[in-house]
Amino acid sequence: MEYKVLLTVFAAVFVAELGDKTQLATMLFAADKQVSKLTVFAGASLALVLASAIGVLAGSAISHYVSEKTLNYVAGTGFVVIGVWTLLRA
Repeated sequence: MEYKVLLTVFAAVFVAELGDKTQLATMLFAADKQVSKLTVFAGASLALVLASAIGVLAGSAISHYVSEKTLNYVAGTGFVVIGVWTLLRA
């Protein structure tokens, strides 16, 4: 196993997920006193695993047709555009 890649992906996803809509929604579900916290954790975890699996499969499929360098440029540009759009809306 490539531990450097594992830790990089873990850190990136962990930081990206902190305070986002997914975490806020999970907190709201967990705040319900009549709901099992284990059930909320399991549901949220399975959703993140499935979303990550889709990302891995899509990235793997796309990489057969588009170079890694192009994907990096497209992803970077996308993040910058979303950031600028968010700032302009604030």
